[in-house]
Amino acid sequence: MSEKKIHFKVTRQDDQNSTPYIEEFEVPYRPNMNVISALMEFRRNPVNIKGEKTTPIAWDMNCLEEVCGACSMVINGKPRQSCTALVDQLTQPIHLEPMKTFPVVRDLVIDRSRMFDSLKKVKAWIPIDGTYDLGPGPRMAESKRQWAYELSKCMTCGVCLEACPNVNSKSNFIGPAPLSQVRLFNAHPTGEMNKEERLEALMSEGGLASCGNSQNCVQSCPKGIPLTTSIASLNRSTTLQSFKNFFGA
Repeated sequence: MSEKKIHFKVTRQDDQNSTPYIEEFEVPYRPNMNVISALMEFRRNPVNIKGEKTTPIAWDMNCLEEVCGACSMVINGKPRQSCTALVDQLTQPIHLEPMKTFPVVRDLVIDRSRMFDSLKKVKAWIPIDGTYDLGPGPRMAESKRQWAYELSKCMTCGVCLEACPNVNSKSNFIGPAPLSQVRLFNAHPTGEMNKEERLEALMSEGGLASCGNSQNCVQSCPKGIPLTTSIASLNRSTTLQSFKNFFGA
């Protein structure tokens, strides 16, 4: 009886300027395999389906438990984490591609600088500098803390940007993830000190006005973050901010 194997098609690219090509592989089947374990098999034995020796596939990974977001890729046409993509639940041949929203570095490795630069643009952090003890911070109401916690689950994986039709090489839209982080940090008792500054960033070019409300982001988010709720909330906040700017309040 022949050994059961899993068939993969991998979109590869030797470097940033190379033409992409598809290479096919097979790995022995094991129960409960995920895509990462298959990629590890390719790395251990880099031989394609034709029996030819090839270069090991390059990809990113870190936590292997859907927390870091590093292993994001397009699997059978859907952007997701490869660590939680179980082979038993996928249709063969399993096609692995890099996310197209970001520049490809090599094979499945992408450069997500676009997303991180957007987080810098909106100051998606609590700006408390210094090593001195500031004492306990202000308390957050439990009702607010509960929904803020949902927003804090974002792992900057980039899947929502890949799914969004408004985030592409011809657009400077910052994307859903940075928008939701603005809502998170504006809701924080200390972070709201910079609330107006973040809203002004969203009102600039590439900000909230570039959202086409396709709602692909909320459907694709692996953490189930209510991204469209955040976008609706920010629409109200930026409208109020524009009135304040106009009337000088």
